[in-house]
Amino acid sequence: MIPALYLSHGAPPLVDDALWVSQLGAWAEVLPTPSAILVVSAHWEAAPLTIGSTATETPLTYDFWGFPQHYYEVTYNSPGAPDLAARVATLMPDSEPVAHDPDRRLDHGAYVPLTVMYPDATIPVLQISMPTLDPQRLLHLGERLRPLRDDGVLIIGSGFTTHGLPFLDDPSPGAVPPNWSTEFDAWANERFAAGDLDSLIDFRAKAPGMPYAHPTIEHFSPLFVALGASSDPQQSPQQVIDGYWMGLAKRSIELT
Repeated sequence: MIPALYLSHGAPPLVDDALWVSQLGAWAEVLPTPSAILVVSAHWEAAPLTIGSTATETPLTYDFWGFPQHYYEVTYNSPGAPDLAARVATLMPDSEPVAHDPDRRLDHGAYVPLTVMYPDATIPVLQISMPTLDPQRLLHLGERLRPLRDDGVLIIGSGFTTHGLPFLDDPSPGAVPPNWSTEFDAWANERFAAGDLDSLIDFRAKAPGMPYAHPTIEHFSPLFVALGASSDPQQSPQQVIDGYWMGLAKRSIELT
């Protein structure tokens, strides 16, 4: 069965970071080739659960401001995934209504890492919204999506292990990470290694470095979709990428 991933996707300039590109590219090379990719990104919160466009001609969502023009000219023309969209809808219970947004395709939480992992853009990609930021509900969403992995669908929760942008004194790529970022990252490392699901769910109260590491929690929340989609959310995942960029922890994990 293909694994589920939680990865730290970063801002558009992360594609200029040679280390991150090499790490993410090497990771993709050893993964089984997906039949399709389903992404839940920190940058799309919408209730009810909303399925994005399956049409390649729908423009990418450039959901960032103040960057050089060439970042707004990036394309990623992966095939649409209408069959996957239909399957996602059938996996939701009557209590979980499903909406469709034909005008919203992939945002940078999806296409930025995919341009590195699968640059040929030949694999169908679908993005769905996070209908909530509640960890338990996102775990349940991941559980409902888990059967897709049997069909070779790569489920990606795309966020960032720390994301305290308002509290960065030095936002340069090679900045020394602040204490709140290193403390939260060390805690996440330990909790992942221990398979401590309960503490991860309660990260807002239990993790050091809060609330600075996540003044808003949408960048840690995709983790719980990936955990729910795994065979055992209390497993110790493979921690594939660690380190920092702009002082933010880019720890990323693979779940079987």
